[in-house]
Amino acid sequence: MRIIIDCDPGNGIPGANVDDGLALALALAAPQMSLELITTVAGNTTSEVGYAVACDMLRQLGCTVPVCRGAAHALLEPAGPWRERLDTSVDDVGLRYLWRGVTPAAKAKVSPPTAANAIGELICNNPGVITLVAVGPLTNVAMALRLFPDMAQMVKRIVIMGGVFNVPGYLKDTNFGIDPEAAHVVLTSGAPITVVPMDTTTQTQMTHADLQRLAGVDNPITRYLNVTMRPWIDYSMRTRGLPGCWIHDALTIAWLLDPTLCASESDYLDVALEGVARGATCRYGKLRVNVGVAAPRGAPVQILTKVDNARLLALIERYLQKRA
Repeated sequence: MRIIIDCDPGNGIPGANVDDGLALALALAAPQMSLELITTVAGNTTSEVGYAVACDMLRQLGCTVPVCRGAAHALLEPAGPWRERLDTSVDDVGLRYLWRGVTPAAKAKVSPPTAANAIGELICNNPGVITLVAVGPLTNVAMALRLFPDMAQMVKRIVIMGGVFNVPGYLKDTNFGIDPEAAHVVLTSGAPITVVPMDTTTQTQMTHADLQRLAGVDNPITRYLNVTMRPWIDYSMRTRGLPGCWIHDALTIAWLLDPTLCASESDYLDVALEGVARGATCRYGKLRVNVGVAAPRGAPVQILTKVDNARLLALIERYLQKRA
């Protein structure tokens, strides 16, 4: 299974989500997966920080995978309000001390933003073979589709962590909200797509006990995750009242490894581009959201709807604990 992961990792960065790192670790650990390219996009972290985190993670794990920095901002959406909220959240609630003793990724040498080209070239040079897993805003993917018009027909599947339909407190999710135009381009491209929305990923949970059990088998991956995930679990418990943390992005890779983990259904999806609902996920089936969007474009996408969290955690442990 040959894959690309387009992401915005934040392991070791105070206040930044760590589920990208868990997804990367799972892909690296699974013997039936070949992770052939990692690209970073502005989202949970800036593109430059995400690039540094991905490079540092690979260094600590002793793995070699090409990493390309991608878009530093959305196609149209102003970056300022999102960066102000995402980059200062830990200080706004006075919880930076949770990361005391965690060494953040060293700044990497600034590289040109080549992600969109790298994604398009790898997919189009290997038609029907490459699965693209997108767990951040879809800016890089939309740009690749524009640069390589045949990519929608050449990609084996695009698996997207993004969108939200009915999660209390969320009119829109971060991944689609940061770049609604990019999400629109991708969802209506006609490519074979699986969407893993927040409605499903918020059914996941990793607690301190789960992480301790994972770290019970010592190897570079479990050591890295133990150090970088513990502060985030504490942060999630204190700011969201959870017993642990959601592991949104890891579900994309776990589902590829075992599709029986999740139930699914199909529907047309799009994203609202105007008004107060801008960035909201629009569905044309039984949960249709009336936000003035025209008739559906593209093709129906697969939507994961339910997940067995106990089986998900068992799968993660099984793969990560076997990694030498």
